[in-house]
Amino acid sequence: MRIGGYVIHGNNADTLPRCLDALLAVCDEVVAVDSCSTDGSAEIVRSRGVRHVVVPWQGYGFARAAAAAELQRCDWIFFLDSDEWLAPGAAEAFARWRASNPRRPHYRLVRRDWAELPGRSFVYRSERHVRLVRREAATWTADMVVHEALPRRACGAMEAVIEHRFATSVEQLEAKQDRYALLWALRANAAGKRPKSTLLQRPAHVFRDCFLKGGFFRGGADALRLGWGVSRYHARKHQLLREVQQGLHADEVRAFAEGRWADLFR
Repeated sequence: MRIGGYVIHGNNADTLPRCLDALLAVCDEVVAVDSCSTDGSAEIVRSRGVRHVVVPWQGYGFARAAAAAELQRCDWIFFLDSDEWLAPGAAEAFARWRASNPRRPHYRLVRRDWAELPGRSFVYRSERHVRLVRREAATWTADMVVHEALPRRACGAMEAVIEHRFATSVEQLEAKQDRYALLWALRANAAGKRPKSTLLQRPAHVFRDCFLKGGFFRGGADALRLGWGVSRYHARKHQLLREVQQGLHADEVRAFAEGRWADLFR
């Protein structure tokens, strides 16, 4: 059983080293897909002996498909984002998983989203995400322009835990999510989805993250402020989907329909 690992990165020199070290600790082969970084990230990759591939940015689906194509010799593909790393004990968890004769196409790992706000650091929430997939189930496509889930398949659980540097500033997070919200709306429109009511989106997501998942009990008022910022994305993406279906954002809709992925990120 051969596990291939990958990370997609841009200018991530501050978080990339521990991400690469985590991949190298559990994978037989690692590739870093570089979206034209300029901050020395490429040198960090090469210094660790990791294969470095430059792929100009055209969205997550395009980059993930390129990464999977570089790992053709592997039976399984494991991936981390450039601001993620593995908690202690991951190597042992992967060893146990290998020995268990895994057969399901997808495996989920717990990801702990860390808020590193001025004067305070806490786990905002924990969620399970598919990060380990059989090679034949690694079916990313270029129209997955944001962090899109793979098609649903039978899924198992992995014991290893992913740590994620989720937010260092509520304002920066909101700006980043605004860009993602329109991309989500474009893909949702192409898939024929209908927008949900935005009235309850924000309070519902704040309640889920801050109370059901315990963010408030670990971060107090900072968690509520972050939760309100995070919830903005969920309301905004449905607002933008409604606008798209009303005929707004025509240039972006056309670029998406024509597969001009790079134009969506200019």
